[in-house]
Amino acid sequence: MLRLFPIFIFFLFLSACATVDDEDPTEGLTVEEVYRDAREYLDEGEYETAIEYYERLESRFPYGPYAEQAQLEVAYTYYKSQEYESAILAAERFIKLHPDHRSADYAYYLRGLARFDGEQSFMARWFSQDLTERDPKSMREAFRYFSELVSRFPDSRYTRDAIHRMHRLRESLAQYEIHVANYYVRRYAFVAAANRAQHVVKHYQGTPVVAEALSIMVNSYTKLGLHQLADDSQRVLDMNYPDYQGRER
Repeated sequence: MLRLFPIFIFFLFLSACATVDDEDPTEGLTVEEVYRDAREYLDEGEYETAIEYYERLESRFPYGPYAEQAQLEVAYTYYKSQEYESAILAAERFIKLHPDHRSADYAYYLRGLARFDGEQSFMARWFSQDLTERDPKSMREAFRYFSELVSRFPDSRYTRDAIHRMHRLRESLAQYEIHVANYYVRRYAFVAAANRAQHVVKHYQGTPVVAEALSIMVNSYTKLGLHQLADDSQRVLDMNYPDYQGRER
């Protein structure tokens, strides 16, 4: 029996720790008080604690406007703490649960913002990496998220900024295609280079890199001996960008 005593003490200690860990800091508080405290933690930058309080609020008071607002603000708190994937998941959960909520447009906007800023953060960390080695999936996804906002809520207060970010994303995607085309040129893969540049001309009209795309087409078709296509591309380039200084044929 004496040998079992230390084991008993050990499990008693574990039980006490579990009790402390499971203690609910919101116990005894009203829904208004829990929400107030969560907001204070959010405003003070204590994001982990704010998320805990929002989740406790939803668990204890699962129905009503405070629970709905907590679900939305959890997404925002994840975004502020740069946990972008969690922010996207939380925003999508809110959209699924409350598609007709008065703040649904903000959830769509926040989802796009999280993907957009997550991509910008990634590019800032890896700015020295060759763009042709990056997957533009995140940029396309951010564009799609903002596009859904603009389509569903054309009069939303967030639509104007979403459109502005869509323009930036479109330019970045076009630039990515140009980097890939130049990658092919450097490896004498002129068919692939011409096709990639043609994709830019067709799908990214109005972006600053269209002239360079036409120039790549001229160069690639010339190297391939497709002189009629090269002449046609040069004609379009001269007509639309007469001051462009690109590579010589």
